[in-house]
Amino acid sequence: MKIKVDENLGSRSAEILREAGHDAATVFEQAHSGVGDRSLIDHCRVEGRALITLDLDFANPFVFRPAEYPGIAVLRLPRRASRAHLHRAVRALTRALATDSIDGMLWIIETHRVRVYRPESDESD
Repeated sequence: MKIKVDENLGSRSAEILREAGHDAATVFEQAHSGVGDRSLIDHCRVEGRALITLDLDFANPFVFRPAEYPGIAVLRLPRRASRAHLHRAVRALTRALATDSIDGMLWIIETHRVRVYRPESDESD
C-alpha cells in the first residue's frame, strides 16, 4: 500500500510501515512540510497514497470526504501519549491494513482498536 506519513508522526512511524511492507513516504522527505491540509490531501490523491496523520481536522468526513481519497487514517492517542503509544497505534494500523483496504475510507486508529467510517452509498444511482 502507498502511504503518506504526515510530519506530526516522525520517521520511526514510516519505518514501522515500511517494515510491514508498505511504500511509506513522509511529508518531510517529499518537501511538503508546512503545507495546508487541503494541499496535503490533494498531494495524496495525485500520488495515490493514503494519509496517516495525528491531525484531527482530517477526521471530519464532511470536510475531507473519504470516498475522494486513497484513504485517511487519523491516529487518536491518549492525552499524555508517549512515543510508545504512537508506535502501538501505527502497529495497530499495520495489522488492520494486512486484512482490510483503507481506500475511500476514514479510519480512526487507537492503540487497541480501529474504528472505520463507512460512507453511506449514493442512493441516486
